[in-house]
Amino acid sequence: MKQKQIIQKLVAVGLCASIGFTAMMATGADVTEASSSKSVSASSATSSKGTTIVNYGKKFMGTPYKFGASTSTTKVFDCSSFMKYIFGKYGVKLPRTSAQQSKVGVAVSKSNLKPGDLVFFSSGSRANGKNVTHVAVYAGNGKILHTYGSPGVTISDLNSGNWKRTYLKARRVL
Repeated sequence: MKQKQIIQKLVAVGLCASIGFTAMMATGADVTEASSSKSVSASSATSSKGTTIVNYGKKFMGTPYKFGASTSTTKVFDCSSFMKYIFGKYGVKLPRTSAQQSKVGVAVSKSNLKPGDLVFFSSGSRANGKNVTHVAVYAGNGKILHTYGSPGVTISDLNSGNWKRTYLKARRVL
């Protein structure tokens, strides 16, 4: 219970910071030195869009998992149809399968993940340690938003258990 409260507070603080920074950017407030404003602005825009996509995806928490789910429904998702749906809502077109999704965008190291980055795993009954069999979106603070089995759409810890063991790579598509 305590961990859930901490996570809720972290999400709230992150959301408030994101809203505040976005407001400062929209009003033209000087938030960086002129020499670094371009790289900070581009990075913030990517991170902000990623956070927006993650927050939208969180609205589907608990939605049941079904392997091979149609991309035209929100009643059930599989991992790749969920990514295709939430990214598509914000104009990012992804291919249908996790293996295909693992080939778009640019590679990003695990240590440089930002909210909105796709993370890929070799897990489940089809896994062999090399082939991509699962996709999630990095939600920040070492967490991923994804769907699998029961509980359906959920948040998991990227750096522990099955997800740490089966992690393969990440791609930035924003």
